[in-house]
Amino acid sequence: MLGAGGVVGQSYHAGVLAALEHDLGWDPRTADVIVGTSAGSITGMLLRVGVPASELAAWAVKAPLSAEGQLLHEIVGPEAPAFDPFNALDLLRRPPHLPGSEMVLRALLHPWQFRPLAAALALLAPGTRNIADELTALREVEGQEWPERELWICAVRRRDGRRTVFGREDGPTAPLHLAIAASCAVPGYFAPVRIGDRTYVDGGAHSPTNAEILRRRDLDLVIVVSPMSGPAGRSPDIYAAVRWHAGRMARQEVVALRRAGPTVVVLRPGRDEQEVMGNDFMARHRLDEVVQQSFLATGAYAAQPRIRQVLRRLLPGPPAGSSG
Repeated sequence: MLGAGGVVGQSYHAGVLAALEHDLGWDPRTADVIVGTSAGSITGMLLRVGVPASELAAWAVKAPLSAEGQLLHEIVGPEAPAFDPFNALDLLRRPPHLPGSEMVLRALLHPWQFRPLAAALALLAPGTRNIADELTALREVEGQEWPERELWICAVRRRDGRRTVFGREDGPTAPLHLAIAASCAVPGYFAPVRIGDRTYVDGGAHSPTNAEILRRRDLDLVIVVSPMSGPAGRSPDIYAAVRWHAGRMARQEVVALRRAGPTVVVLRPGRDEQEVMGNDFMARHRLDEVVQQSFLATGAYAAQPRIRQVLRRLLPGPPAGSSG
């Protein structure tokens, strides 16, 4: 499970996954299913097209890439894209759209499934930036088929605030690059993405991780990487509220997952990582530090005897003959 978190969250993914690869000899590309939300959808796509986790980290810190990692330059270019600073308050200054009949009807008929916050985010005045124009990765995967191994990409349908899972058997058909664009279309910051006769926004509007969608899968282990679930900090501002909400939702989803049977390991930023990550999740000036901090913190967490025992027991090791 690769959660939302913008450019900064992608670097957090890279550090975490590289640590698991380095310390445990596990290749994240071999996961039975990868679920990506927003930034996690890009990381998931890169893993599924064959980019190793170690190369994701090397690219983020601008270290030399191996021959296997050169694919990263072809897909995303030499460095992270430059975005305007993200200010959550800016999204609230423009009047939102009024809910349509389908959203109201869903709230009335299925109140236990309806998420008011997801609906409110779906109704935010659309941003003016076209995400497909600003992400080289989307242009490079345009026309590519979905990977053979399962990749589920989460977005939110604007008309009713319902979560949509592209790539799953019961999900709507969509080109890979548009599914990723929809999952990354931060409400109010990017323009919604049209697929067929529907428009979609960022899957993080429904949940920063969407982890509970794996409840019906027969899995032994689920690893949840949740960049937005870091500590709220001492300042009672909107960013602290976002992190508190993300952490609360992740905990609820993990409880639901564990009740369904699998062992769940959650990796989320601690205070040191959060200090480096900051509040602007579109910023790219400290990505190398984010990778380093998340790599070290994940290594320390995975070295705890109980966690290491679980991961060693349930994760496949390196292939025979490997030096990993």
